[in-house]
Amino acid sequence: MQGSFGGETFTYSLFLVLCNRLTTMTVALSMLLMYGQDLRPVAPPYNYAAVSVSNVVATFCQYEALKHVSFPMQTLGKCAKMIPVMIWGTIIMRKRYGPKDYMNAALITLGCTLFLMTGSVKSKHASSDSSMFGLALMLGYLGFDGFTSTFQDKLFKGYQMTIYNQILYVTSFSAIFSLLGLVSAGQLMPALSFVSRHPEALFVSRHPEALASIMMLSGAATVGQLFISHTIKTFGALLFATVMTTRQFISILLSCILFAHPLTAGQWLGTVMVFGALYYKSLARGGSHGKPKAADAAHDGPGGDAEKLPLVSSGAVGDAEATEGAAPLK
Repeated sequence: MQGSFGGETFTYSLFLVLCNRLTTMTVALSMLLMYGQDLRPVAPPYNYAAVSVSNVVATFCQYEALKHVSFPMQTLGKCAKMIPVMIWGTIIMRKRYGPKDYMNAALITLGCTLFLMTGSVKSKHASSDSSMFGLALMLGYLGFDGFTSTFQDKLFKGYQMTIYNQILYVTSFSAIFSLLGLVSAGQLMPALSFVSRHPEALFVSRHPEALASIMMLSGAATVGQLFISHTIKTFGALLFATVMTTRQFISILLSCILFAHPLTAGQWLGTVMVFGALYYKSLARGGSHGKPKAADAAHDGPGGDAEKLPLVSSGAVGDAEATEGAAPLK
């Protein structure tokens, strides 16, 4: 999203969503056929469609935001997912949260605010006034992603569906919506020509490396879902939450080292506050509940840790959505 291919920039965020969803859909279908599971939808189609719409919008906002805010900012912002998940959980599932949940949400919010206030958050390639638009996209991502995981959780609790069944139908709808969005915006052919290897395509010989990057991204997202699902099923939601928290922190460190995204002292303090709150939440949960069962992992509630769990019971998609029976779509 920030790189250059032969001096030109790839601008088709929705095309990336389409490629990711087609890849995951193919894997989910293959797994259903391999294990001889029922291919028919378990829930009414409009339920899968609702999850798909919010997931597509969230993923589009995520990719598009990278044009305007730095990767460390986006990574830290994702840690605040527990806040919209709590809000949607209260509205959709009538859940109630304790003082510790609100305390963690407040610490994470404070840490993110400190990160914003003490250093630059915009992408190196962004214009001087585009960081606010990038932050708006991140807010959109958090809101829609919170709805996605909460509604997925509700589907798993309301219907007896496998991980791969949910993944198949959610990603199928997502692929359809992404395709319709590209067609309506007149971006399908330009995007295809940008990554096409056909000698007559306008960008063919100049940008074939873009196709390789897209394939790598789609494959990584799908394989990541498989590992997430396996982790949740085998070791429970606690370990999964700790792994995901560690991944976000390592992502920030690698971004600073590999892509020259230096952080100020205040931003490092904000980062420590956010991850300290998340680790405390994980440890507290482990002490009071022990190792959760595989079924519980898929419904691990609103604590940002399980944000991807909604599809975990479902399958391999969500960006890790593999276990997804509980793992949500990314």
